[in-house]
Amino acid sequence: MILKYPYATEKASMIVERDGQLQFIVDRKASKDQIKLAIEKMFDQPVIAVRTLMTNRGEKKAMVSFSNPKAAEEILSRLGIM
Repeated sequence: MILKYPYATEKASMIVERDGQLQFIVDRKASKDQIKLAIEKMFDQPVIAVRTLMTNRGEKKAMVSFSNPKAAEEILSRLGIM
């Protein structure tokens, strides 16, 4: 499983509103292409870009940008987070 769970904090929700980006905790061995394909397949939304970083806890976090500016909010509402 590439996507573990959405990263939902106050700062992450501000980024959703401002930039339309979602953040996910993903498998440490997952590549950007694998993350992109998993998100497009799971949520049926085209992804523009994926940026990744390692957190202080040793988890890999992916920041995902969508071509549709409202896609991030739609996905969060589907997941019941927003």
